[in-house]
Amino acid sequence: MLKYFSADWIFPVSSPPIKNGVVAVNPDGEIEEVLTEEEAGSLDLDIIKYKGSIVPGFINAHCHLELSHLLRQMPEQTGLVEFVQRIIKSRQGDIEEIKAAMYAADQKMFENGIVAVGDISNQISSKEVKAQSKIYYHTFIEAMGFNPERADAIMDDVKGIKQAFGSLSTSIVPHAPYSVSPELFELIKVEAEKDNTFISIHNQETEDENAFFENKSGGFLALYKFLGLDISFFAPTKKTSLQTWLPYIKEQKTLLVHNTVASRADVEFAKHINNKLYWCLCPQANLYIENALPDVDLLIEEGVKITLGTDSLASNHQLNILSEMITLQKYKQVAFEELLRWATINGAEFLELNQQIGTIEVGKKPGLNLIQLSADFIIESDQVKRLI
Repeated sequence: MLKYFSADWIFPVSSPPIKNGVVAVNPDGEIEEVLTEEEAGSLDLDIIKYKGSIVPGFINAHCHLELSHLLRQMPEQTGLVEFVQRIIKSRQGDIEEIKAAMYAADQKMFENGIVAVGDISNQISSKEVKAQSKIYYHTFIEAMGFNPERADAIMDDVKGIKQAFGSLSTSIVPHAPYSVSPELFELIKVEAEKDNTFISIHNQETEDENAFFENKSGGFLALYKFLGLDISFFAPTKKTSLQTWLPYIKEQKTLLVHNTVASRADVEFAKHINNKLYWCLCPQANLYIENALPDVDLLIEEGVKITLGTDSLASNHQLNILSEMITLQKYKQVAFEELLRWATINGAEFLELNQQIGTIEVGKKPGLNLIQLSADFIIESDQVKRLI
């Protein structure tokens, strides 16, 4: 038996919004019909009417479920280098507490209307949560190692983690330019080509990252010292971080995460090198760590594909994509319908789920969220009512 949902506005994303539209959903959550007010009015339907706007389920393109136990543990606005050091010192803990925190975070994401997550993992600890979740997860297993001599051993380790995830959707990815050697990038590329999969990387989150590659200066020198790493082998490339590393994986479909200090020259270089890039914004994490935001106007002007993520509860107060949208609407004045595409279909496309979720269309199972907008489509609250 079909359920008929209506609201002040329906935003299918794949087509213009429908005032007082109606969505018919079967018991499996599949969309059977999307009707205008006039079409629905000509039928004798039992319609559930809501005040607000109905949108598809959200996609969180970048998360770290493993770090959920660090909620409210990290001080804000320390800068990335100190933040990374604190994470390294703090990420271990009681196994049951860590697991409980992941279950709680997963449930909260579900309640916040998130239907799919691109999640970073450095170990196997999140497998149980993901296997039991109502949310779809693709796990990005991070390879980390700046010493070229360690590349083969590191790849063997992450392949073991990937195998341990079993049938769950996974891919091996580089952590960040400053933590992956060219030799390890090459091994990651080979693995991605073999599996015909997509990858993710933290990109240009701080000015220190560019400084390191351009002239071997900046805060990352202190990070390597903290880690006890000898980087005497490294010679600066005289290029920005992105312009240094992107040619290593120029054929792979790749999610660039954060992009806080990416310049127009970087974006234009990236577009020329790789036409399969998606740019993920995690604005609340950027404010939490660096108190800075990417040049969103630049990314819009350049016409790149943008997705949204939350990062982790170590760097955010909640895992809520609608809250990320509010931040971008407040600080960057991005139009709601643009934000909605970033939060739904673009993330679904990157995760290769766009045949199932991301838009309200017949035959899809996108989930339906009820949110509150003003008359001129300003998001009024970060509260989501998940309808299905």
